[in-house]
Amino acid sequence: MRNILITVMMLVVVIVLFNSIVSKDTTGTSDRISSQGDAANTKIGDMLKSN
Repeated sequence: MRNILITVMMLVVVIVLFNSIVSKDTTGTSDRISSQGDAANTKIGDMLKSN
């Protein structure tokens, strides 16, 4: 019974950490990666247009 409780608590902690670090609306890792990719695409597009 104790092992099941510890496992469930660990899963809850992992879910909370994932939601607070990765999935956060504007400051999460996913949003930062997306915005950096958009910026890189814009820079590449500008370089191709200038040539």
